[in-house]
Amino acid sequence: MSAHVTYTDEELIQRMSRDDEQAFRLLYEKYWEKLLVHACLRLGSNGEAEEIVQDAFVGIWRRRASLQLKNSFHTYMSAVVKYEILRRLASRKAKTDFERKAAHLYREADDSTLQWLNYEDLRLQLESTIQSLPEKCRIVFRLSREEGLTERQIADTLQISPKTVEAHKSKALRALRTSLAQFLGSFF
Repeated sequence: MSAHVTYTDEELIQRMSRDDEQAFRLLYEKYWEKLLVHACLRLGSNGEAEEIVQDAFVGIWRRRASLQLKNSFHTYMSAVVKYEILRRLASRKAKTDFERKAAHLYREADDSTLQWLNYEDLRLQLESTIQSLPEKCRIVFRLSREEGLTERQIADTLQISPKTVEAHKSKALRALRTSLAQFLGSFF
């Protein structure tokens, strides 16, 4: 093609359909910048905008032999770029929504892990304190709290007076309150 001849878009498309790279280059040079500016304004990213416009032109070149346009080339390319921009914006939103939800789930998981660790620490401290009680006191406490026996049932089982059972329970609870103050400080 000579440089001084001006072709319409339709003529350039026909030439391009016959593998005329110069016709493709003329269309590219005519519309590249307009499409790029539009994409960049919508996306706020020059790199993404360039990628979209470049991909649109690559798609046109690949489909050059079968390309049938019902509207102008500019309208067609604007639509291709527009839909890709919308797809990218939707993808960004989905990614942002996903990241926000993931961060929320991570915080929840992190909180539940922390709660579990605090519970586990508390359980270990409780068990350690119970183990440090005198034997009879420890047995009375376990029968009361773990087996759910009444003071009368414990007294009958251990053949001691209900007052002695009450004294052992009180001693165990005092030891637990003191030992667990750092975990349950405001509760007792």
